[in-house]
Amino acid sequence: MNDPGTPFIIIAALFTLVIVALCLFGIRRFQLRRALGTVDASICQLDDRWQMGVCRYQDRDLEWFRLLSLSPRPRYSYRRSSLELLGRRHPSEAERPLVQPDSVIVLLRYEGKDFMMAMKFEAYAGLSSWLEAGPVIGVGTWR
Repeated sequence: MNDPGTPFIIIAALFTLVIVALCLFGIRRFQLRRALGTVDASICQLDDRWQMGVCRYQDRDLEWFRLLSLSPRPRYSYRRSSLELLGRRHPSEAERPLVQPDSVIVLLRYEGKDFMMAMKFEAYAGLSSWLEAGPVIGVGTWR
């Protein structure tokens, strides 16, 4: 530890590690946004904390990925047939700084649990169309 170059090497290694992590975040974000059926959407679960992320529509699932994560797996996955659209509203004054500008708050229910998503109106229109156009499960039952 008496070598004068050791602190420089440690600082350079930490700086390199930070740069690599930022590049990995950027690559993951680019890959998520490049896929078809993805939209920016914040989510608010029972803890009333908004988290920024990206939603991806699949054939049978709606997947939500955290924005600041390196995980390739979705944080939340909602089965299309169990997801209910309850409505939409404009953000309250308290919510406005926590969500994207010009977004709407979408009220959803999944297996009896309510949650909210904040997204642009165009993304909301896509979500409602995706839910309404679900495949037939049984005779006389849509979704």
